[in-house]
Amino acid sequence: MILKYFLIIFMITIFLMGKLLWPFLSILVLAFVLSGVFYPIYRFFSKSVRPIFASLLTCTIIFLVVFVPLVFLIGALSKEAYSLYVMGTNIATGQDLRELLHNNQILQRIERFLANYDIKLGAEHINKGLSELGKFIGLFLYEQASAAASNILKFILNFAFMLMVIFFLLVDGRKLMTYLVELSPLPEEQDRKLMDKFHEMASVVLIVNGISGLIQGCLGGVVFAFFGLGSPLLWGFIMALLAFFPIVGVGVVLVPAAGYFFLKGRTGAGIFFIVFYVIISTIMEYIIKPKLVGDKVQIHTLLVFLSVLGGLKAFGILGIIYGPLVVTAFLTLTDIYRSSYEMYIRKA
Repeated sequence: MILKYFLIIFMITIFLMGKLLWPFLSILVLAFVLSGVFYPIYRFFSKSVRPIFASLLTCTIIFLVVFVPLVFLIGALSKEAYSLYVMGTNIATGQDLRELLHNNQILQRIERFLANYDIKLGAEHINKGLSELGKFIGLFLYEQASAAASNILKFILNFAFMLMVIFFLLVDGRKLMTYLVELSPLPEEQDRKLMDKFHEMASVVLIVNGISGLIQGCLGGVVFAFFGLGSPLLWGFIMALLAFFPIVGVGVVLVPAAGYFFLKGRTGAGIFFIVFYVIISTIMEYIIKPKLVGDKVQIHTLLVFLSVLGGLKAFGILGIIYGPLVVTAFLTLTDIYRSSYEMYIRKA
């Protein structure tokens, strides 16, 4: 009876504790992930100085590497996103595109072919679709960047809070993990396996995909600027985010850009964009990423794609991190079930 009352009180306190921490869930998750990513730097500093100073130096590096570039990026993206929105609503731009589509022989042949199947794909439809797409993307990114800029005080406070959490996680993270393992009803080996998988996936999502996205975004932005396409920084940022999706990735931007050049009669530029997409995707997905990941995380490409897409739909931009972590937890628990508990269920 005493145990029953204790468990009821314990569950109530767990619920209340969860309710207290729920508003800070995103900050806490990011803090846990970043502390794991930057832990090797902390360990390097801790060899020379006390843990508190090592953690302080690591947090300073996180501030310089993450916060400072992010502030400049938000300002630049806000301007370019607004320019993209204006371009989508600009009548003159729409007129130029309309003339381009009307005078294109390839599009006219496609239109005549599709007309045999009662499918309408006229220049007006394409022009309207591209204009609406430009307005939607531009307005969405402008609103997001403007919201971040207008809530600058909230953004600074949240980032400072995250740095504070990272500071204590670096100093006392090992003790916290040991404490959680002791509380868990699972065997210690299974707890350690689950934590190791989370750490490995967090490293892959942030470090490997982050490096891949940064490279592809920078190269894509440079190519856009070189060929005179508007808003290279904005499109580079979009390509950096899309790079988290395996295979498809930057092709969502580069293939339509190639189609634009083909319609405009600049066949060489269109072919270059297609070849550039194939080469950069092949190198990243089949050479660089496997080298960086190694044998740490073995998840099917389709499952990675669905985890990122589902994460974005369910959790917003942070779904890029949450989605793969949820899949990792599921696969790890499935593996533990197969190795430890399946025999008991079969006997039952």
